[in-house]
Amino acid sequence: MRIGQGFDAHRFCQGQYVILGGVQIAHEQGIEAHSDGDVLLHAICDALLGAAGLGDIGSHFSDQEAANKNRDSREFLRATKLLIAEHGYTVVNIDATLILQKPRISAHKQAMQSNIASDLQVDIKQVNVKATTTEKMGFTGREEGIAATAVVLLQAIT
Repeated sequence: MRIGQGFDAHRFCQGQYVILGGVQIAHEQGIEAHSDGDVLLHAICDALLGAAGLGDIGSHFSDQEAANKNRDSREFLRATKLLIAEHGYTVVNIDATLILQKPRISAHKQAMQSNIASDLQVDIKQVNVKATTTEKMGFTGREEGIAATAVVLLQAIT
């Protein structure tokens, strides 16, 4: 068994939606990022890669590569799943937290969990997504940006 943790944050910019867990959510701002800026999937990828001892998301999907410009982060997640499988690991469970004041995500959590489970080829019961505010403190509290953390447990494939 191996544990990994991940974190990602992006600032808001002009836009009309954010993408979280592969779900497009209407919002008065967008996310400033090289890819689609899905902090939830980026944190999960980092946690998976870390647990498998495979570095981080930037070493596999660099923001310096034109091929990753505006790329769907679900592609990163599916590629990460293949990498960890090639190295002999499978997902036991994921617990992820979005840190944001807005948008509210309760109506979208099921769809996020479903996307993540589908991309990782695991049961939806193995994926937990939750959210918290920072009670208006810090950059997320001032609605300057959004962040996510993730913890994963991997086991060796037998």
